[in-house]
Amino acid sequence: MKKEELIHIHMLLAQLKKYCEDTGLNCDFERYRALKISPFQVHRSKEEHKQAIFVLGSELASMTMRKPNTEVHLK
Repeated sequence: MKKEELIHIHMLLAQLKKYCEDTGLNCDFERYRALKISPFQVHRSKEEHKQAIFVLGSELASMTMRKPNTEVHLK
């Protein structure tokens, strides 16, 4: 996958993270914050964006496993 595509996926997951935080869902994004990377940091390496995607995806999936009956309404 190209770096630009990874950055795009990173951006989408970051928007979902923000939505979860804004709506008060019980989210724990400490592992992601510890990476100190943002999808806007396009100068960062492809591997760093891959790691961010993996961590964000894992944390979002964990959240859904903890609250399987929670409905999320996307705008």
